[in-house]
Amino acid sequence: MHGLLDTPAVFNGLKRELAGGREPLLVPALPLRLGRTSVEEAAEVLGAHIEAAFGRVDTIDLLGFSIGGVIARCWIQMLGGHLRTRRFVSVGSPQQGTLTALPWPGRIFTGIADLRWGSALLQRLNGDLERLHRIECHSFYSALDLAVLPGWSAVLPVGGRTMLPVLTHPQLLRDRAAIQPLARELLRA
Repeated sequence: MHGLLDTPAVFNGLKRELAGGREPLLVPALPLRLGRTSVEEAAEVLGAHIEAAFGRVDTIDLLGFSIGGVIARCWIQMLGGHLRTRRFVSVGSPQQGTLTALPWPGRIFTGIADLRWGSALLQRLNGDLERLHRIECHSFYSALDLAVLPGWSAVLPVGGRTMLPVLTHPQLLRDRAAIQPLARELLRA
């Protein structure tokens, strides 16, 4: 799942690095409307894409970038995705909230408001981790990420954590130093 201002094309470098080793891939375009779509609404759309592509029972692995990681987590924890998810990889996703979401008016930018420190959504997700514990989770993040502040807040409360040697949020999916470890994780059996 892509980030707020991204399209599925943000994953082109990672797809090249995977070299067909993770087929079939689903890289849906989510209607985030510049943050006006709530994370939960986007998670429902994601669930519909997954069901259309893989049916209702196939086990899947998920990777979410930026807000896409919180959307994937919402689908896993709140919409039954835990029943079919084997592995969840979160990349630069404000799983613990981000200071950069604070100045945006929540009545208009509901999806961005969902990413604030202490938002009702993040409290709900962090308040019941049982479903996340059922799957394999791994967080990748940049310590100097300026979109997710502070950088360490881009980690799930469970699973492994890897700090990537990049300086900016976009480099998490564009820089070879980040793409290679992500591909290794995705290709791991």
